[in-house]
Amino acid sequence: MTDRKLVFAGAINMFIAVGAGAFGSHGLKQMLTPEMLTIWHTGVTYQMAHALGLLLIGLLLRNGYAPMLKIAGWLMLAGIVLFSGSLYVLAFTGVKVLGAVTPIGGLGFLAAWAMLAIAALKR
Repeated sequence: MTDRKLVFAGAINMFIAVGAGAFGSHGLKQMLTPEMLTIWHTGVTYQMAHALGLLLIGLLLRNGYAPMLKIAGWLMLAGIVLFSGSLYVLAFTGVKVLGAVTPIGGLGFLAAWAMLAIAALKR
């Protein structure tokens, strides 16, 4: 993934996270149980944090950091989809089996941050 695509993906994910956060705070209060609303907000929080990570990785790629950052970007994006996405669907549907997907997204986050750390040391 190129630096521009990573920055774009980060910006779009921030946009989605802000919208999802507002929707959760205003539109979902009447629809979801407090437990499911907490799950929704966990998805929003992690999406926001890792969207910033995508922006960071994209900007670092512009400055010539290690090519492994491209892989880190893909892992972080996959983490957002799997982690936050599974929590959003879980909050809406209550289907608990979707919770099994969430840790896979978390592993994507961990791998992406580890690759970022390694890339920083290799520079």
